[in-house]
Amino acid sequence: MRYAAIISYFGAAYVGWQRQLNGLSVQEALEKAMSKAFGTDISVTASGRTDAGVHALAQVVHFDADTSIPTDKIPFAVNSYLPGDISMLFCEPVPDDFNARFAAKRKTYCYRLYLSRHRRPLLEATHEHIAVPLDLGAMRAAADVIEGEHDFKCFEATGSVIKNTVRTVYGIDISVSPIDSVSGVLKANADAEKDWSDIGKIFGCTVDISVTGNGFLYNMVRIIAGTLVYVGMGKLSAKDIKRTISSGDRTLAGKTLPAKGLCLISVKYD
Repeated sequence: MRYAAIISYFGAAYVGWQRQLNGLSVQEALEKAMSKAFGTDISVTASGRTDAGVHALAQVVHFDADTSIPTDKIPFAVNSYLPGDISMLFCEPVPDDFNARFAAKRKTYCYRLYLSRHRRPLLEATHEHIAVPLDLGAMRAAADVIEGEHDFKCFEATGSVIKNTVRTVYGIDISVSPIDSVSGVLKANADAEKDWSDIGKIFGCTVDISVTGNGFLYNMVRIIAGTLVYVGMGKLSAKDIKRTISSGDRTLAGKTLPAKGLCLISVKYD
């Protein structure tokens, strides 16, 4: 019988989703745990790869197994063999021709930042630290330019062997939440020396850049996020982004942000 499952993981300790010779992957850890739970070798196919250090809220996988374990108990059985940074959240039977990779219609990734003068240790593991204010309006205007079907070669890292670099970005959402204020005798809020909103900028907050598309190139979302940060800093403009996309020149886009801030949020099949 074929099953689909939702897997969540914190990717810092892994070389990525796919099995690698240079270290432990999420796929290897999951397949070992599932093989123990089912008493036979299990092979798992995911909706797509995530790179080293990237996290997943809801990675979708499929696998085949003949088991007497009730479907709703499979996550409990598998999780008993998994490390604490990987968990199966849900499992259900699916048609035999279901393929987690090839049936996927759209994926959403979120890149997370925090804007603060100093490092915030409780955010460091899952957010990239930006120490200057950003222009949110300019970032959203640039995001509008990126949306749509384009040749996204300019947002692809070197080393990829994919020939077709045309993808569709259905939407980019940039949301902001304030960081908890720091109370004490020295200052009510360590980042609130001025009201940045008065000059159209944001600071002392977290920023989630959510990108939904039909597929992504190597490091594409991390480069999009880095480019939008450059726009927020005033280093690039929406007009520059149009020129970058039309030229296909990677050197005109922003830097590739670290893997720790990226998380696969969802995969949709309809």
